[in-house]
This record gives sequence, structure tokens and C-alpha cells, in this order.
Amino acid sequence: MASAQDFEVKMFRLRCAAWIVSCGAIIASASVAVADDTIIKQFFSGTGADAVGIVEAGEDIELSGPQALTLDKDGNVFLLDQINGRILKFDPRQPGEQPAILKMPDDVQPTDIVVRADDILVWDGSVRTLKAAAQSTRGISTEPVTLEEVITRGIEDPFVTSAFAQMGSQLPGAASELLDESTRAVTITKKRPLSRQFVASRGKGSVVADVVPKTDSSVHIEVRSKDDNARVAELDLRVRNRLGAVEFLEVDNNGRLYVLAEDIPESTRQASTFVARFKPDGKLEGVYELPLANTPLTRRFVAISGDGDVFFLRTKADSVAVVGVGFRQLANAQMIDVRPLRQDGTLVGITKNFGAIAAIRPSNRQQVVETAFAFEGLQWNLTPANYGSDPDSACSGFSRIRRPWYLQGKVNQQVRGVPYCWGCHGSLASFRAQIDRGIKAGNVCTRDTPRGDVAGVDCSAFVSATWGLSVHYTTAAIPAIARPLENPWDLRPGDALNKAGSHVMLFLRFTPDRKAEVMEASTGGCNGRVCRNVYPLAALLARGYVPVRFRGLADDQMVVSAETYKDDAATSISKKAIAAGNNVHR
Repeated sequence: MASAQDFEVKMFRLRCAAWIVSCGAIIASASVAVADDTIIKQFFSGTGADAVGIVEAGEDIELSGPQALTLDKDGNVFLLDQINGRILKFDPRQPGEQPAILKMPDDVQPTDIVVRADDILVWDGSVRTLKAAAQSTRGISTEPVTLEEVITRGIEDPFVTSAFAQMGSQLPGAASELLDESTRAVTITKKRPLSRQFVASRGKGSVVADVVPKTDSSVHIEVRSKDDNARVAELDLRVRNRLGAVEFLEVDNNGRLYVLAEDIPESTRQASTFVARFKPDGKLEGVYELPLANTPLTRRFVAISGDGDVFFLRTKADSVAVVGVGFRQLANAQMIDVRPLRQDGTLVGITKNFGAIAAIRPSNRQQVVETAFAFEGLQWNLTPANYGSDPDSACSGFSRIRRPWYLQGKVNQQVRGVPYCWGCHGSLASFRAQIDRGIKAGNVCTRDTPRGDVAGVDCSAFVSATWGLSVHYTTAAIPAIARPLENPWDLRPGDALNKAGSHVMLFLRFTPDRKAEVMEASTGGCNGRVCRNVYPLAALLARGYVPVRFRGLADDQMVVSAETYKDDAATSISKKAIAAGNNVHR
């Protein structure tokens, strides 16, 4: 682990190198590598102050650890250690010091975090605001601080909504867009809509960024002050292939601007995610290439300090590191061309010739999607028998219990969604029957042997059920019944994103801001049930998820509304709305 002095020297050299390049001391027509990635602070698995909760990977289980990192106005890093039910806060300029421990309320199990002023905002399907219950968290202290919820923000605050939507923490689209008879045959729209993003920046205060599409590979971004509509900067961003998500992130203390973007070609092997840095005059300086390959899925994997340091959350089997990402200068570049090294193609336990014979009921895309929504939307009463004893049996190896988190404290109440159950499988009807018989609901003990006295579905069992299979095909067996899609933009409702030996998600549609909306059964991202989530597409592809199409679908040519671009206050607006908003600012 680097010492505080080593870190200061490295970051000083990084900034000096970037300053020299921007001043013309280094002149080149090709890109110039300026700095390598640097580990700022590393955490190993555990429950101590210098440790984080990590759940080991297994068959059909992806490695799970801290889901998000963010920074406050003073440059402190906040790491969401949700498995241990806490947030770790530390100064990246003093990595040798122990972090402060901020204990979350027992009824909060978030997957994302943003810090604004003195508020700690977390996302668990809605935005919740936390503050210290008694002590101040202004300083770095080894004494644990208990957080309490002080207010639950509505989605009407566009700055909060935009902050969480940057990495996909956003409300999924309306179910009717995929389920209604009147909309399920809507022609897929190819044009990217205009979008408006709201950012509480460190260098320019509250700004509004209008992302205006030019082509599939380029956008124009106009950044204005929220208070007086004064122009901050105009940026042009172009990639070699096709733009995925484009998120305006920050204006640093020196007036430089940062944009997260994805370049997704018609090949799953070359998708890339990067942060582009622009000078105050809008000229492109260079990029920070985010090292997503061979890392498990995380939510907020990048954050930017007021000084312009870009931090990345990197998870491995034995540890989690906060990494300072190296800057790559681009000299007079008109186009950003990031071509990542091809990731290791070795996948765990792939079964190309699955021996079981599976009965398949006649199914088409509409039936697949309807079945998925039935799993997600099922309302049922959690009886004492379904709930199980308290205290519940503990899982091996980490601080969890058998019962899915979303069921905690809900005995004799109506709950929504089929629970995650490690090793369980079956149809929705079989789940209902088991619950009616008093079987325990769910099991998130993924390191233990699957139990026979619990009910629910795991990730691959859920996808198998939506595809109408009578046999549970694991993620390793899915390649035997589903063909890979070379072009990720060919994904259609009812297809899947599969990481063999790890996890699988049912694809629903592309969101207006070019992210992937999915349905999945997950212990972490869904708090132990079947739910809908939104993820940046390139982040999935870079981490080894493969778009696949089930071979057994009948009427595969049926068109379903894979993309809908209706106005959404959080992500998209029409030209008329932009004009109206500009008039208000003026």
C-alpha cells in the first residue's frame, strides 16, 4: 500500500504532467500516456475499520463487495460498505489513517451513495437522506458514528435525481410500455433524444447540461449556470463507434469539465467506458480509461474530486481498492478512440452441451416479458411460517442471515416480488403453492449448500422460468440454449445478458439515455428478490456479460417496444421544453 507521501508525490506528478501537456511542452499527434493507475487505499475482507464486506463468488454467484464511492466537498472519500451495513469515510491524501465508520440505520440497505453539502444521500429504490445521530462527521475519527434518516427526498429534485441516474440508479420505465397491447408493437426508435442533466458542481455551483445528439457517435453538450443561465462551456464529444451513456459529471475547482461516456461498437468485445476531460474553453484535453474488465458489477464505480482526481472502485476476490485513474492526454484529437485490451475470455464452468431434456411451453417475447413482470410484481402475505424464526440462521463466512433483506420485519404484511433463493427454481405457480404450504421464503446464503426447505428463485432459475423451461439452466448451461449476439445493439425484450458461471439478467429495453433496463433476481442489487434495474451497457459488456438470445422463442420476429423516448423530467426533454427552460433561466 502506498504511503501518504508516495500518494502526494504521484498525484503531484500527475497534475504537473497534465499541466505541461496542456501548456504545449509535449507536442504529439498521437495520444501520450501521462500517468498510470495508482492504488490510493486498499481494503481486505472483514468487519474491522480497514476492511469491507466481500461475499465470495460461486456457481451462478458473482463476487459482491462495496457498491459505490463518492466524495464530499472537502475531498473525503465515502465508500458504501453495504454488506457490513455502514459507510467508510477517509481522506485520500492520508491513506494510512483509519477511516471513520458511519453505521447506517438497520432499515436502510442501499446500493448507491451521493454526498451533497452535509447530507449523505443513499439509494435503495428511492432516495433517503442520512445524517449523524449525535456526533459530527466533519472530522476523521475511529469512533463509529451512527447515522439516522432525517428526510426522504422525492424524485422532484432534479439535481438529486440526475446525480443518482449517472450510474443507473433511477426508476425504471413504465411497465405499460412493454405490457400494454397498444404499445407492445411500437416500432423501435433509433434516434437518441435530447437530455437535460443537473449537476451540483464544485467549481461552478449548480449547472444545467443539455446533451444534444448530433449523430450516433457524437453529441454537443451545452453547460449553463442554473442561477443566471450564463454559459459555462460548450463541449463536443465524438467516439469511433456508437455512443452509449453520456453523463456530465463535474466542473472542478480549476474550471475543467468531466464527462462519462461509453463507446459501444457492433461487437461486444470492444466496448469501453471513459471519463473525458475538457479545458474551461471546451477543448478536449484527454481521457481517463476506466479499468472495468475482470471486475464484478458495482454501481457508482467512478468519482471526481474538486482537484480533478478521478477515483475508481475496483473489486477483486480478496480485496477492494480505491484507485487513482491515470490521465491520457489527447493532442488535437477530434475523436476519442479508446480500444481496451481484449478481456480474458476464460469463463467459469461453461457447459455447451447440456444433457437435460427441458420441456418448453410455447412462448414468445411478450409472454417472456409478462412472466418476468409477474415475478417482480407478485403481491403476497408473509406469514410467520414463511418468515421463519428470529434470530434467523446465519450464513457462512460473512455477516448475513438466510432471510432476504427486503423481508426483514415484514411478518404478517403484504410484500412485493418473488424472493431470491440460492439453488431454488420453479414456476410462479409452484412458488405460490410452496408459500401457501408455509415454506420459508428465500435464502441468500450463497456460500452454503442450497436448502430444501425454502422457496424462491435464483438468477438463472428466474430467467429459465421466463423462457418457459421446465428445467433450471444455470448460467454455465445457458450457452447451450441461447446464441450469443455479436452486436449488443441487437438486444430485444426477452433476450438476456449472461456471464457464464456468475450471473444472468433478462433484458427489457434500452432507456432513453442508452442504458440497459433489465429484470434480475439478485441478493445485492435487488435486496434479495426479483426486481428491475438499470445499468450502463458498456459497464456490463466490459465485465464479461454476453448478450444472448434464447433459441426456443416462437415468433421471434414479433416487435416489442424495446426503446421508448417519452419525455421524462429526470432524463429527457423535448426541444420545446429546453427552450422553455432557457426562458425561465433568462
